[in-house]
Amino acid sequence: MYKQPGKIALITGGNRGIGLRIVKKLVECEIEVILGVRNPIDSRKAVEAYLEHAKIPAASCKLHYEQLDIGNMKSVREFATKIKAKFDKIHLLINNAGVMSVPFKLTDEGFESHMAINYYGHFLLTHLLLPQLRAAGSAECKARVVNVSSCVHKIGEIDYNDINKIKNYYPADAYNQSKLAQVLFAKYLNLIFEEEGMPILSNSLHPGVVNTDLFEHSSTNYIPWIRALLFKNPEEGSRTVVYAAIAPKLETRGGCYLSNCREASSHRHWNNSVQCEKLFNFTCDTLRIDDFFYKRN
Repeated sequence: MYKQPGKIALITGGNRGIGLRIVKKLVECEIEVILGVRNPIDSRKAVEAYLEHAKIPAASCKLHYEQLDIGNMKSVREFATKIKAKFDKIHLLINNAGVMSVPFKLTDEGFESHMAINYYGHFLLTHLLLPQLRAAGSAECKARVVNVSSCVHKIGEIDYNDINKIKNYYPADAYNQSKLAQVLFAKYLNLIFEEEGMPILSNSLHPGVVNTDLFEHSSTNYIPWIRALLFKNPEEGSRTVVYAAIAPKLETRGGCYLSNCREASSHRHWNNSVQCEKLFNFTCDTLRIDDFFYKRN
């Protein structure tokens, strides 16, 4: 934790769970924070109440709340348009919002909800904000993209024949697939950043098994005392995310998968550039993105 006045971070979610603790740590570093949230009014109340309880006057923080439904691509585009009109630079993009083990549902655009919320929305948002990230980064201090994934990505598989799990839906499989997609995306992003000499680095991470309402659709909901006993608390869960966002040690270490603030082993496809590129191209086709790295929407 160290002061970084002048930097701007954008986080999806951020009004509860580990996201709320991430925001607290960022403002303690004097970083200006944009929160992309479903309900800006309620989110402002929740964040300000939490900061006041933590003896951090909300008036001393530079916080912005913008409406975003990350699982809706139209909402993502509208959100990105607002952000680009207000901010020339984004130093840190933290792709944090997510769902886990929710009942089967297709979005209005026909995407399975885990993939839409955990992966597609963040993929599109990263694409749309690349000009702001490029403008913020420098050779000495690169901009950063942080994908909050999960250790279960290691048992995930990308089912290109049934990406939306219409034929056979099992919530855990859908979640694992979306988390693997986040990791492979971060890895491929960093590869291209390096090849093109862009002043940005990209990493993914496992925040830990954290006791938040993300588990409301899991079997642990019936035995909450186990979660309290064995899981990390939200503050502990926020640590690796903030480490990925600001740690000087990572200034030259893009393309990492982190756990407990250390580099960790990942999925067998993580170091396979062919598999990473396959998913990347598949996603661009799915979202109708013609040129991810250079097109300015």
